[in-house]
Amino acid sequence: MAYPPLVADPSARFTEREPSPTTKENAVAAPTSIDWEWATRTGGALSKEQRRRLAVETARTLPAVVPNRVRLALGRRGRGKLEFAGLRLPDSALSVAAETEARESLSPHVLEHSLRTYYFGRVLADLDGAAYDNELVYVSCLLHDLQLEHPTPQRCFAVHGGERAVALALGAGAPRERADAIGAAIAAHITPGVADNLSDPGGFVSAGASVDVLGARLAELDKDWVAELLRRHPRHDFKRHVIAAFEAEAKAVPEGRVRWLNKAGFLHMIQMAPFTE
Repeated sequence: MAYPPLVADPSARFTEREPSPTTKENAVAAPTSIDWEWATRTGGALSKEQRRRLAVETARTLPAVVPNRVRLALGRRGRGKLEFAGLRLPDSALSVAAETEARESLSPHVLEHSLRTYYFGRVLADLDGAAYDNELVYVSCLLHDLQLEHPTPQRCFAVHGGERAVALALGAGAPRERADAIGAAIAAHITPGVADNLSDPGGFVSAGASVDVLGARLAELDKDWVAELLRRHPRHDFKRHVIAAFEAEAKAVPEGRVRWLNKAGFLHMIQMAPFTE
């Protein structure tokens, strides 16, 4: 199947990497016990204490859901948007390698989700005034769901996908610390609370994906711009696909974050996301 171009305007591309803000390269955001070292060592298996911390973090973030849904119901939308005309995207060897992997490995609905994640993340980062490394977040968004539809017994899809992305980045010539930053961002994106900080690569991916999966912060975005993004990168009945993937993941990794999220009502939140499928 022919995929659409991965660029908003194929004539406008980066020829070199933009300057990068300082980041903690191997960090995975809150709760702090869930980090890249933990992810690769355990495969994503949560301890009892980590489950407790996730419950606390989820309880802290849930109140933000209500005003977002009220604003949507009342038709009160923000102005957040990103101009597609002339938009420049990273064109480094690493970015091209990630694009190729995304085209070859992802189903159409996951590929389009990955692209929407990047665009939503950029708009939210701009709204928050968050500095971010554009190449790093672009690659992380493209590859964050590499393993979503291919569950591995006892190894979280975000961890396994992060490990695959690290190998790809190293193969494309990226330094080890940069490759690990991509892996850490991918491993982090399903952890509640991560999306608070869009300067953190994992937070950027998590925030962008949360708009697309749950409708989080959707009320802050320009309605017409969102409609244009969905025209360029259709959802392809995404809710049904992601729910099926999360159900399969929970069976494959019973001690992982996805099973915990499912038990906490995540599947219902996906189903209720304010998108028509």
